[in-house]
Amino acid sequence: MTEKWREDSEYMSYVADLLATEEVQKLDEYIQHYHSTRLEHSISVSYNSYKLAKRWNGDARATARAGLLHDLFYYDWRTTKFDEGSHAYMHPRIAAKNAAKITELSDLERDIIIKHMWGATIAPPKYKESYIVTFVDKYCAIKEAAIPLTMSMKTKWQRYFSKQSA
Repeated sequence: MTEKWREDSEYMSYVADLLATEEVQKLDEYIQHYHSTRLEHSISVSYNSYKLAKRWNGDARATARAGLLHDLFYYDWRTTKFDEGSHAYMHPRIAAKNAAKITELSDLERDIIIKHMWGATIAPPKYKESYIVTFVDKYCAIKEAAIPLTMSMKTKWQRYFSKQSA
């Protein structure tokens, strides 16, 4: 992931306080989509969503902050199971509770966090910013999982074809 977000002063003015917390930094200890940490994923979702919200006259601040907090949970989603529901249902609620412990959430921010798994869950987002984070989250997840895989396949193909031509 490029780190253009660090040089974006407007973006940083929205999220610097959250990035400075131990709770958000702890996300760096968890693998999210095989080749990224949960913190890297959350920053990617946050920054890309923020840029779209700005472009589409949305609330860029709320989008950036909720995008950063959308996966604020501390367990391995591949192995942890819940009696109350699936990971897709449970983790947004856990993330919203955890986020509310470190910052005050607006109704918009809460909707962004709770509804970001729409498609895998039933309740649709209420705001355009929630849709932005929902779709950017899916895009980032696919990109994070697929790019290293395609790079690995490309390397293997190059080795194969270089052996064939030798």
